[in-house]
Amino acid sequence: MLTSPHYPLAYPPNTHCHYEFFGRGKERVRLSFYDFYLQKPADGSSDCANVDSLQAFLNVDGRLEKVESFCGSDLPNPIMSNGPKLMLEFRGTHSSRHSRGFKISYSFVENFGVTTGRQLKEFPCAFVYNSTESPNGTFASPNWPGPYPRDTECAYFFHGGQTEKVHLHFTHFGVEGVLPCEAVSGSDYVEFSNYMTEDSRFGRYCGQMKEFHVESDRSFFKVTFRSNDRLDGTGFKANYQFLEVTDEYRAPLQNASCPIRILGVLFLIASIATQLHYLYH
Repeated sequence: MLTSPHYPLAYPPNTHCHYEFFGRGKERVRLSFYDFYLQKPADGSSDCANVDSLQAFLNVDGRLEKVESFCGSDLPNPIMSNGPKLMLEFRGTHSSRHSRGFKISYSFVENFGVTTGRQLKEFPCAFVYNSTESPNGTFASPNWPGPYPRDTECAYFFHGGQTEKVHLHFTHFGVEGVLPCEAVSGSDYVEFSNYMTEDSRFGRYCGQMKEFHVESDRSFFKVTFRSNDRLDGTGFKANYQFLEVTDEYRAPLQNASCPIRILGVLFLIASIATQLHYLYH
């Protein structure tokens, strides 16, 4: 656990601290924020320049590059490095008796913060979802719900039965890029395929998109996520469901208590009808 000086008491004025993280091999550094409160002028500005702040730096092409700045009292989402190294710099110039600073949990992970599926160790970043193990569930971009790490490629393999297909429902999608999501435009992207190789039926997906659905033609489906070393995005989250090839996808009921309420109303109507029957016969 990492905390600012004197936490949970106020950090001293003119505080300047560096925190450096060094992983090994394939490890990535992941930071999760439990508390965050830095002194900030009450002007409503969201800019972290010239105020107390915590800044994150990554190693890009052999040099440190600032990728995130945090200030104020909003609890940041998790952040993840693009490799085994990450550095934080904390500047607390002003402080006050309310400025308790921060409390952060750090970990060195090899699963890229992906918490569902079964990881394939022979790939840099790959996860398997079998219908025999779980007929439905969720999957998400690396480090979700925080921004995905730079320079990362992850594959998600879906394996259904011989008569099954895969239905994906993306509930959030924010992948940095512009259509047609090619390398020349510096775009990150998500790609779909009915095969282990590329599939011309599906184009690349990037940018900010509303909810959408994608469905496989067969029992195998591959989702590939690729980010470059430039900008970050919020990533994606999706539901998956294995269906029989002949079935149509039906969205789950938003309110599971509706059928219960309907049955209750029907039961009440039936009771009234019974009472009227005995009253007039």
